[in-house]
Amino acid sequence: MNRTGLVIALAVAAVVGLVFAIWPDLDLKLAALFFDPARAGFWRAYDPLYLRARDVAVWLVALVAAPAGIALALKFIWPRRPLIIPGRAIVLMLVTLALAPGVVANLVFKEHWGRPRPIDVTEFGGDEHFRPWWDPRGDCPKNCSFIGGEPAGAFWTLAPAAVLPPQWRALGYAAALAFGVAVGAQRMAAGAHFFSDVVFAGVFTFLIIWLTHAWLYRWRPTRITDASVEQLLQRIPRALRLR
Repeated sequence: MNRTGLVIALAVAAVVGLVFAIWPDLDLKLAALFFDPARAGFWRAYDPLYLRARDVAVWLVALVAAPAGIALALKFIWPRRPLIIPGRAIVLMLVTLALAPGVVANLVFKEHWGRPRPIDVTEFGGDEHFRPWWDPRGDCPKNCSFIGGEPAGAFWTLAPAAVLPPQWRALGYAAALAFGVAVGAQRMAAGAHFFSDVVFAGVFTFLIIWLTHAWLYRWRPTRITDASVEQLLQRIPRALRLR
């Protein structure tokens, strides 16, 4: 979570955003790679193997997030016991999980950015009009295409990778990026998202993680310690009991 990563993420956003704004049909052409005209459908939309892989991906995200949730729950049950995970790691993982796939992807963009999904546009047999990534004035009423919710959840695994021991961190980042790309490709194969939906899901998720990590670990005016997080978590159950 250094400045190099931030520069790369912003460069990817700028290049993809500009290219797919000038040539929006690129999204349609990439989606067409997964479309079977003979069946008039996306070839992974109802594939049992794909559906199992999708479930596995969701459970993997939950499994990665579980240690932070369990550590927080144990602290509330036994406030005097030390945290089993460093306090800042818990905050980083749970806050970014709530913000990236939760608030930003599913509550903000997908509910208010009316870009139809590939499976719903007229080019692939639907009844809605295609919109480029930057245009929120689509026909989709809710749970729309931009940005990818499940890809955002998969890219969120960059957060736990950021708190791995230094010798494992690069491998963790590579695995998280590969996981995000794989889930994005799965969703594209099902006609659920365009390529730009997946890219911006990764970019927005990374930016949220980067900013939260900087707030917790690097920015000196607001830098927090594991001890201060633990003390705060220890006080919360006591305050609730007093009420």
